[in-house]
Amino acid sequence: MVKLKKTNPKIIDLLENLKKSSYKEKAAIWKDVAKRLERSTRKQAEVNVSTINRHTSPEEIVLVPGKVLGSGKIDHKVQVAALSFSKLAQEKIGTAGGECLKISELLEKNPKGSGVRIIE
Repeated sequence: MVKLKKTNPKIIDLLENLKKSSYKEKAAIWKDVAKRLERSTRKQAEVNVSTINRHTSPEEIVLVPGKVLGSGKIDHKVQVAALSFSKLAQEKIGTAGGECLKISELLEKNPKGSGVRIIE
């Protein structure tokens, strides 16, 4: 079996930064996220806004190792970090008072990874 490697330089840099931060800060969450992002694109997470709404409470920090889609409603303020967002998902999260972040931005804001929930 041939192991496929990522070819997108931005994702490769992100994976390296996640692994370095995991080792440096002794935070296993970043190594876990890197492993999830190394999967093939077909197996990456696609999470709807309704799923985030159902599984979170207000003011929570959520990390999606994939794409956030705009199906459903969100009625409370959350910070969502993901690899990418659909336009509708960004609008709905912003309208609810939340914030959309890239995974690298969350890594800079919270290097220990404390209080972050991973949703797939």
